[in-house]
This record gives sequence, structure tokens and C-alpha cells, in this order.
Amino acid sequence: MSPRLTRLAASALMALCIAVLGTSGAMAQNLFAPVARVNDQIVTQYELNQRALFFDALRAPGNSEERALEVLIEERLQTEAARRAGVTLTDEQVQAGMEEFASRANLTAEQFVAALGQEGVDALSFREFVRNGLLWRELVGQRFGPRAQVTEAEIDRAIELGSTQTGVRVLLSEVILPADTPERSAAARTRATQIAAIDTLPAFASAAQQFSAAPSRGRGGRLDWMPLSNLPPQISSQVLALNVGEVTAPIPLPNAIALFQLRALEETGVPTPEAVSVEFARLFLPGGRTEDALARARDIEAEVDTCDDLYGIAQNLPEDQLRRDTIAVGELQGDIALELAQLDEGEVSTNLTTADGSALVFLMLCGRTLALSEDVSREQIRENLFNQRVQSYADGYLAELKADAVITYPEGQ
Repeated sequence: MSPRLTRLAASALMALCIAVLGTSGAMAQNLFAPVARVNDQIVTQYELNQRALFFDALRAPGNSEERALEVLIEERLQTEAARRAGVTLTDEQVQAGMEEFASRANLTAEQFVAALGQEGVDALSFREFVRNGLLWRELVGQRFGPRAQVTEAEIDRAIELGSTQTGVRVLLSEVILPADTPERSAAARTRATQIAAIDTLPAFASAAQQFSAAPSRGRGGRLDWMPLSNLPPQISSQVLALNVGEVTAPIPLPNAIALFQLRALEETGVPTPEAVSVEFARLFLPGGRTEDALARARDIEAEVDTCDDLYGIAQNLPEDQLRRDTIAVGELQGDIALELAQLDEGEVSTNLTTADGSALVFLMLCGRTLALSEDVSREQIRENLFNQRVQSYADGYLAELKADAVITYPEGQ
């Protein structure tokens, strides 16, 4: 904006405040007193009034003044970050943004501004709201877009629907024998042959407590009920052939051998989805099974509800520290398959480490997928997934900006 237009805008804004309020010069001046300081920037009473009126006009839920102050503080941080990154907008981009926002109400920007004016909202306030939003969107797109790309497999997962079969769930116990060296592998094979011959529940529980490397050893290897369809085919096919008390043949896993005992099998009578692929995320936390790594995992678990939330956690970490995959059930590695079989969507396991033990695997189930539908736009799915990931990164970045900022309020605010 040119100096002349800036002076005109400032004069018009002051005149509008005085005209609307019909107050003295001193009271008008108070409109521009700060209600918050955000680093070196301020939020004025006038801006707060305008944004609250704007939210009221949009029929936004909640306390409009409290929400307005929160959003204005966030916008100061967002626009400051955009300025540092060199992000700029043209007048044409801002106008296009105003048109896009107004189109949500089936109005042109001019019609929308006129409607806001009837609610006491100044056109410059609406323009600034749109401009701030566009700056932030441009910044997070540049900063996180390359890390939020969506694969074809992830699109397949998102648009798959389900066939169903009669529901079967199983109650298993497990023994996981470590086989990470040639010596331990030989010992594990010998012991696995002995355990496979067990045919009583107490004997298997005793073996689990003595020899298993799984966290379930303290429970005698007992696992909770799980749908049979959650298990990989190489395990579920063996489990179906068991009678209660019988044990599977030894099942090789990466650096381990697993055995399962059937404690109970139940047909639920309720159709359940038959998974053909599984989507999951792994966040690798340095330190293996150290107390520090486990404590960090507990903190993360308390912060996240979905796999998308992990993008915010990992935004400042090396890209290879967070992996998200969609893999056919039959192609899952045994140790990951077993952990995922016990999880519902959004649940977490911290029972695994990387092969060398140097990192704890924070494993989260994103979802199980079924038959592909041909009636969904792949590009729309791609855009939705991309936007979800960028938003998750953006939320984490904004939280970081808030944590680093100096935000103060005049007395009484």
C-alpha cells in the first residue's frame, strides 16, 4: 500500500471509529490501546472489537471476544513467521481470497463486505483477516508441503470399503523367544519345539514367564480378545486349526520365534471387516527401551489421538524418524503384525525396538482397509489427506511459536 493510501486508510479508520461510537477524542483513542502484546507487536481494542463482531456475524460458537483475542494473538505469531520466511502476497491474491471466503455464503466479496458492514464490521478488518490467513497458509504450504505428500497406497487405503464375514474373535497367549544371534537362535529353536508340545494353559503360562521376551510375560503371555481377521494369515490359519490349550508351530519373526496358545475362540455373530491392508505409523525414539525413551513415548501418547497428530510431533525431527505405511496384511513383518493385531484405530504400542535396539518404536494403528471402491475421486482423497497432514504440522508449528513468544496483557485483560 502506498504512503498516501496508508494515510487515507488510517484517517478513514479513525473517522469510522469516532462516527460509530459518537465518543470524545479521548475515548476514541482508547480504542487503539493495546489489549495484548505479542513479542514486539500489539493487538488493539479496536481490532478485538472488530474481530468479535466478525465472529458474531458468522454466528461462530463460543465467546466471540475470547475467541477473537486468541485468534488475533495467533495471527501476530503467524504473520511474523511469514515475514521472517519472506512470504508475501499480491493485492490480487488477497482479493481472490476474499472472493473465495465470500463464495462460501454464495456471495461476491462486495456483497459479503456490504453484509458485514450492516453488522458493524469494517471492510479493512475483513481484508486483514483474509490476508493473515493466506499468509499462514502459504507459509505452512512451503514449509511442510514436501513432507505431507500422499502415496497411491494411502489413497487406496482411504477409499477402500469392506466386505464382511461372520465375526470370530480369539483369546491367545504368546511366547516370544529372542533369536538375535546365532547362539540364541539355535537355543530358541530347541526351546520352541518343547513349548509347541505344551497342551495345558498353566504350563504355557509358566513357559511365558520364564522364557518370553514380550512385555506380556508378566501376565503369563496372556493377550486380550482380538478379531481373528486382525492376525496375519500365517498365524490365523494355524489358530483356526487349534483346540483350546493347543499351541501353534513355531513362527519365525525378525530376530525372534513366536508361539501362540489358544485359550478361547468365539463366533460373535456380528459381521466384521476382513482387512486386506493395514495403515500404521512408526515414530522412532532414540534410546531403545531406556526409561527416558519410554517416558517420552508416554508423553507423546498423551498428546496424540490419530496418526495425523504425529506429524506435528515430528515436525522438527529428521524425516526418516517418522514413517507411515500402508501394507497388505499378508506382507506385514511378523513382529509388527502381532502388535498391530492387538490394536484398535488410534491405539499405540511401545513393545518394539529397531533391530539394533537403538530406538524405541512408537507404533500407532491408523486403520485397517478393505475392498477398493471405484466411485471416489482419487484426487479429492489425495487433497483431503494432504490438507490433514499439513494442518497437523501447522498446529504443531503454531504451538511452538506460542511457546517461544512473549505474550503479555495490560492489567485487567
